[in-house]
Amino acid sequence: MFALPLLHTIGGHYTFERVPFDFITDTFGFERNHYDRIAHFSVGFYAYPIAEFLLKRGVVVNRAAVSIYAVCVIFTVASVYEIFEWIYAISADPSAGLAVLGSQGDIWDAQKDMLADGLGALFAMISFNLIERDKSKS
Repeated sequence: MFALPLLHTIGGHYTFERVPFDFITDTFGFERNHYDRIAHFSVGFYAYPIAEFLLKRGVVVNRAAVSIYAVCVIFTVASVYEIFEWIYAISADPSAGLAVLGSQGDIWDAQKDMLADGLGALFAMISFNLIERDKSKS
């Protein structure tokens, strides 16, 4: 859970496109800094406590439904965030708006960010279901 605040604090300090992430960028031959994608992926980890809360409180007893709901919550939050980010970017000073977006010239940046959030949520749900399965065997 600490990954998101840590990554966002670092990203906020440098702005996401300027975080010194050159080792990864150069190693894989990327044209852009993908630090923000790592941060977005970490957003998906919050699906784990959502699923855990729903299951432990007995709100939903079916693990498949819990997992789908948690992933949908993350996708919804990601989508709403990207819409607010876009609204801020078009209403703010153009240079400040571009810094907030951090799209680095990628017209599909918002969609890729939402995908990263969702993939993080899927990873969290796979982990959640594996851990819960092991707990139920004990």
